[in-house]
Amino acid sequence: MLARLVLVFSLLATATTGAAAQEPDVIFKKSTVWRALTPNDKLAVYGLDDPKIEGIACHYTTPERGGISGTLGVAEEVSDISLSCRQTGPIRFKEKFEQGDEVFSERRSLIFKRMHIVRGCDAKRNSLVYMVYSDRPIEGSPKNSTSSVPIMPWGGEAPAKCGEWVTG
Repeated sequence: MLARLVLVFSLLATATTGAAAQEPDVIFKKSTVWRALTPNDKLAVYGLDDPKIEGIACHYTTPERGGISGTLGVAEEVSDISLSCRQTGPIRFKEKFEQGDEVFSERRSLIFKRMHIVRGCDAKRNSLVYMVYSDRPIEGSPKNSTSSVPIMPWGGEAPAKCGEWVTG
């Protein structure tokens, strides 16, 4: 019995650690379902900066469950997440990256489900492409959202070429 508890707690600890170097900023939350005695269900809008590319900001909206299970952090969140990324200044690449490189990740259920924001480069169109999706080891989730950011000149600077920064 003790071995099972240790296994469960180690799985929980692994599942709650994120691959992100930053925490997203809460922009605002809007209630969608009223609950009398427990917190409401909400849509939450978050903002984050790309950790490897200066001048890119992404915003995503995700549902957050209220109620008792949401309050305790054991509710499995749905996979309906929208994403919008934009150029907010001159684009400066901090380091090379791979297609599908993870920008941000967070858990969406107690153990198995995670949300991921990943990045790629469309070299032909000189655009950065961001995708958000959630995964589960057994059945996965086809729900996703994509946002592309054409790299434009900023303040007289020539635009960077994303194709020069992609590895493999």
